[in-house]
Amino acid sequence: MNKLSLSTSPKTGLAGLKENWRSDLQSGFLVFLIALPLCLGVSVASGFPPSAGIITAIIGGMLVSRISGSYLTINGPAAGLIVVVLGAVQALGEGDALAGYRYTLAAIVVASVLQILMGRFKMGQLSSFFPTSVVHGMLAAIGIIIIATQTHVMLGVTPQPGSLFSIIAQIPHSLLSMNAKIGLISFLGLLILIVWPLIGSKIPAAVIVVLAGILFAWHFDLAKDAVIGGPKIMVPLPDNFLADFYFPDFSKLFTVAFWEAVIAISLVGSLESMLSATAVDKLDPYKRTSDLDRDLTAVGIGNMVAGLIGGLPMISDIIRSSANVRNGAKTAWANFFHGLVLLLFVVLFTGVIQSIPLASLAAILVYTGYRLASPEIFYRVREVGKEQLFMFVVTIIGVLATDLLIGVTLGIVVKLAINLARGVWPNNLFKIHFTIQQQDNDTLTIKLLGSALFSNFLPLKKALAQLEKGKTIIFDFSGGYLIDHTVMEFIHDYRQNYEAQGGQCQKVGKALETFSDHALAARLMTADDRK
Repeated sequence: MNKLSLSTSPKTGLAGLKENWRSDLQSGFLVFLIALPLCLGVSVASGFPPSAGIITAIIGGMLVSRISGSYLTINGPAAGLIVVVLGAVQALGEGDALAGYRYTLAAIVVASVLQILMGRFKMGQLSSFFPTSVVHGMLAAIGIIIIATQTHVMLGVTPQPGSLFSIIAQIPHSLLSMNAKIGLISFLGLLILIVWPLIGSKIPAAVIVVLAGILFAWHFDLAKDAVIGGPKIMVPLPDNFLADFYFPDFSKLFTVAFWEAVIAISLVGSLESMLSATAVDKLDPYKRTSDLDRDLTAVGIGNMVAGLIGGLPMISDIIRSSANVRNGAKTAWANFFHGLVLLLFVVLFTGVIQSIPLASLAAILVYTGYRLASPEIFYRVREVGKEQLFMFVVTIIGVLATDLLIGVTLGIVVKLAINLARGVWPNNLFKIHFTIQQQDNDTLTIKLLGSALFSNFLPLKKALAQLEKGKTIIFDFSGGYLIDHTVMEFIHDYRQNYEAQGGQCQKVGKALETFSDHALAARLMTADDRK
């Protein structure tokens, strides 16, 4: 593998702008092409005005990029927050969409304060507390909900209000009652999303979907149908972008529903941002490491500004960030340029956005939902172990049957119960025991005593982050008992990053039992758990 030296890393700040503006501007423009339809689609699906997502992406690009602790992440609204935000709008508004929107803006502002405090108190690493399979289950459940709700939009049918399972049950009726013109635009969009990547074009598939949608909407004269009445067909963006700036309403500050929304927005937004930033670091050819606490603070500040003027909550988005890396971005200025181009486009070309059919955006969201909950995700989780699949499925069912927070909590409780059933002693469940010994000038041994679990390994993670680069690190598991998948995955990623920076890592210890053939499956070691 080609490893770039840290000494060749791009400069930051104004020096980085001068050095890399061409590559960053090009990547920022290409990311803008992906961001525009996603911002609009996520906004409408969340029960917010279409401009809300654009407001957030502009703030994420032009403000957050200047104060964040990451290098190549793109900040903006994402599909993962649709379920949380729409739920808040419906619960707080009690049938009044505009009131629910303004109450939710207030919840975003309060959630942003929590995010800022979490960042300032160095709590960015707490994202590690969530088991990998539970996080995947949460995202898969969100994907299923997006597919269920947006399928009706693709078909041009408004379902009867009801529970999520009721919305899913109405899909066959919507298929039989679909608007043929809208259905054609939607299914053409899905076909493009599937086939276009096989061509290898640099133009994002979402752009082609939107352009095809505009063309067919013009051919079918859907704008005229939208004026006549019925469900919304085209993107309802006002001629004046500033007309969609709304301010939060804090009058429900002391209600239970308000704080449920605050906690959900803060938890899911923070978790997704931290996971995305960590994932993007793995893609960075220069192997730079994000400051997760600073990044969380920056996202919190961005969310506060967005909530005060009518925007959606933002995260560090993995889809746009991955595209940013592929497009050759070097610094956070690419994020800035993506926000700047969005601002210029929405001011100068409002008419183009108004000519986009909602069916095209729904197709993009359904495809995004499928990627979050595809059969491949189930297969990959099953490969790691049956218990991982069980936690994954329990989390999905919990989220679908109740809500996101309860579903995630249920997944964590199941994971803790599995660890206890495997013989982990209760006082080792949340406390890890390890030592760091220096063998010589160039060798360090990390000796594990007892179990290393998702619920206790944060001190180990912090200790490893402080080790000097370029040494030989020996992970001695001979005194260990149970090492779960989350910790195995963390050590694997740590080893890759450490060796990319010139160090060496080795593992010592024999596993008595692994819970699948996967290299990172949970395992029982030779020692008994008696701590």
